[in-house]
Amino acid sequence: MTLKNFLLFTKFRLSFLVVLSALSGYLFAGGNNLEVILLLMAGGSLVTAASNGANQIWERDLDKLMNRTSNRPIPSGHLSVQTAVVIVVLLFISGTTLLWMINLKSALLGVSAFLSYVFLYTPLKTRTPWAVFVGAFPGAIPPMLGAIAATDAFGFLPGILFFVQFTWQFPHFWAIAWVTHDDYHKAGFQLLPSSQGKSKQSAFQIMLYSLALIPFSLTPWLFDWTGDTTFVVASILGILFFFYAYKLFLNLQDSDARKLMFASFVYLPIIQFTYVFDKI
Repeated sequence: MTLKNFLLFTKFRLSFLVVLSALSGYLFAGGNNLEVILLLMAGGSLVTAASNGANQIWERDLDKLMNRTSNRPIPSGHLSVQTAVVIVVLLFISGTTLLWMINLKSALLGVSAFLSYVFLYTPLKTRTPWAVFVGAFPGAIPPMLGAIAATDAFGFLPGILFFVQFTWQFPHFWAIAWVTHDDYHKAGFQLLPSSQGKSKQSAFQIMLYSLALIPFSLTPWLFDWTGDTTFVVASILGILFFFYAYKLFLNLQDSDARKLMFASFVYLPIIQFTYVFDKI
């Protein structure tokens, strides 16, 4: 298998964003150990890659039906299922081991993210729009995992970081589901919140969660964990993010959903590292 196919199979770019989120949680919780940072980034990358690969094994027949996924290594014939399983197992074991070297709680969070993503979220995608709610749990674990890598304790701070990313998951993923709705439909995925698909009802829920993200993202500032820079940055970015969601509600255009999707990719790391640099 070529490096290109390996990167496609593990969704390397997505893994990188997940690791950034975990790193922000670690730094925000006061972590400053370089060895732990390296273990966190490597372990988080490997477990995320294993999750992405397992997802592609599970959905290999559905991937053949969609334009955006038909060129993935398994449906395109560049990677056998047997080899893919071996790769996933090796990635998962090595990643979990590295997280365990930090502390047991970090390893358990990594395992729970893998199991819930692969064995709950993935099969639910063809059955119910509630799959997005289920998938938001493993999707929000990285910053909490990073914080617990620093503190070795479940607590309020890791929980707040989890909750902010959990809320962000909804407008983020629903924007993706809107843009790719027709392709998703070919594989039987119904992931927008309304059964009517790209409708006012779906756009309203996207807008509602985008609005809720504004006060939720200010929580670290409200608890006096960060300074006024967080208030300014989170407020401005939150309003802009909501504006894109509002435009989607008004126009119901794919172009507006695509703008919201790209805005979500930019929004999260800026917010999370604002917390880090503005920590009191």
